[in-house]
Amino acid sequence: MRSSALWRSVGAMSCGSLATYLAIRLFDSLEPSMLSGGTREGKERALEPLASGAWLHHWDLDKPQLQKMANGEKSSALRHIVLVRHGEYTRTPNGSHLTELGRRQAERTGQRLREMDLAWEHVVASTMPRAEETAMIILKQLHLDPLKMKRCTLLPEGTPYPADPPSKRSDRSLDLAYKRDGPRIEAAFRRYFFRASPEQEHDSYLLIVGHSNVIRYLILRALQLPPAAWTRLNLNHGSITWLTVWPSGYVTLRCLGDSGFMPVTEITHRRPSPAKADSS
Repeated sequence: MRSSALWRSVGAMSCGSLATYLAIRLFDSLEPSMLSGGTREGKERALEPLASGAWLHHWDLDKPQLQKMANGEKSSALRHIVLVRHGEYTRTPNGSHLTELGRRQAERTGQRLREMDLAWEHVVASTMPRAEETAMIILKQLHLDPLKMKRCTLLPEGTPYPADPPSKRSDRSLDLAYKRDGPRIEAAFRRYFFRASPEQEHDSYLLIVGHSNVIRYLILRALQLPPAAWTRLNLNHGSITWLTVWPSGYVTLRCLGDSGFMPVTEITHRRPSPAKADSS
């Protein structure tokens, strides 16, 4: 029953496949020099393997739990990592919190995840209020104990990498933001993305509730695509992204930013204007 529900869910979520295909074709069509994401020589060298399209097979084997694999032991389990963007939010004197629409989006996302009928091993959320609120609503829909959720200080929103094309902020502002946020967000990737160890006997499912910039960066890092391209992707509020790490170390993207389970009138990707937020 669970297997049947799982594949029905994958089929229904395939609306994200077109966006995935177009994004990957875009990366393939660019010249390697355009993929450096900046002018620093060291950064260009680091991106050379990504620009060539060659897969780095041992990208995660420095983890202590995977040292046995370096000695020939193999894993047979898959690690599924599902990334959810928080619902629509607005800034208030007490911080950034979900709007009424954002709460409805979180409920629909939770319902969708429940329909997928997966056994969630871990649920992790950013420590920012809008992500925590989204995660708590989802946990309720999944009938999971709120104590199951872990809060991670590596996942708050930020500037993960010097983007190409860049945002409209000044170069100095972007550089300071990257130096502040980049190492933390890269640490989040290293914490959550790796293949199953030989000791893991069954497939596992990790749910992460976070933010658009962070999720976009994690997607590209996991797929070994140029991280400078993160601003070329768009994620709706409450959308679902699904990545699978195979025993071989290969990573596949099953779904990118799916929000097709929501009514069109409830799909958003930006914060509402102050006037709209006040009226809600």
